[in-house]
Amino acid sequence: MNKNIKLGAVLIGLLVTTVSYQASDSYNDMVKKDTQQFRDFFSKKFPYVEMTDYANGVYALDSASREQWEEIEEFPPYELNVDNGESLFNTPFKNGKTYADCFSNGGIGIAQNYPRYEEGAKEVMTIELAINRCRQSNGEKPLKYKGGALADISAYMHYTSRGNKLALTVDSKGAYAAYEAGKKFFYSKRGQLNFSCADCHMALAGQRLRADITSPALGHTTGFPVYRSKWNALGTLHRRYGGCNKNVRAKPFKAQSTEYRELQYFQTLMNNGYELNGPSARK
Repeated sequence: MNKNIKLGAVLIGLLVTTVSYQASDSYNDMVKKDTQQFRDFFSKKFPYVEMTDYANGVYALDSASREQWEEIEEFPPYELNVDNGESLFNTPFKNGKTYADCFSNGGIGIAQNYPRYEEGAKEVMTIELAINRCRQSNGEKPLKYKGGALADISAYMHYTSRGNKLALTVDSKGAYAAYEAGKKFFYSKRGQLNFSCADCHMALAGQRLRADITSPALGHTTGFPVYRSKWNALGTLHRRYGGCNKNVRAKPFKAQSTEYRELQYFQTLMNNGYELNGPSARK
C-alpha cells in the first residue's frame, strides 16, 4: 500500500511538471491564436488593404489622407525632434555615463524589443520607462512621459530601429498575466460614453467620428512617437492613450501607469512581425 502511495505521488509530481511545462510552452501559442483572430477581423472588414499596410495607421484606409500624409513625410515635422533626441542621447550625465551605457547595443536599433516583460521587476518595461530608469540610476531626475525631451530621445531610438520587425515573446506566467490584463483593458468599456478601445478602433475603424476617420487598431504601436497636427508637437503613445480616455469621458491613467503599459504590451504583441516605422506624422 505504501509503495502504491509513493508511486502515485511520483506520478502526480510528473504530471504537475508536465502540465506546468506545457502551460509555459503554450503561452506564445495562445497569443498567436489571438493575433490571428485579430488580423482576420481586419482582413474581412477591409479586404482591399494589404496586411503590412496597417503599419501606416489610418492612411492604410483613406487614399486622400494618405496623399496628404506622404507629402508631409517628404519634409517630416519630427525631423528636429530626432536630431535633438540624438544630441540628448549622447550628452553625458553628471557622472560621465550616457544612455548608451544602460541599453544593449548601446541603445541603437533595439526599439523593436520593447515593451517587454521583465521577470525580476515583474512588470512591463517600455522604452520610455527604461529611459527614465536609466536617468535615475545615474543620479538624474526623470523626464515627463508625454512629450518633450523624453519623446525626442525615444524618437531617436525608434528612428535607429526603423525597418526592424517586432518579435516579442510571452515566456512566463507573469508575462501572460500582463498580456491578459492589457487585452482586458482593450476590450473593456469605460467612461460616460461606455466605449472600449475595440469599439472605436475595430468596430468603428474606417468610419468618420466628427471630421476624422477612426484608425484601425492593427499597426497602432509601430509608428510612435508621433508628431500630431492636433498637438503641433511630438508625443508618446501614452499621451495618445490619455487623449482616447478623455474622448470617451473616462478619467485617464497616468502615462507609464501599469494599466497603459499592459495595454501597450497587448497591442504590440498583436503587431508582432510588423516593421517599426516611427517616429511618424499623424493628424
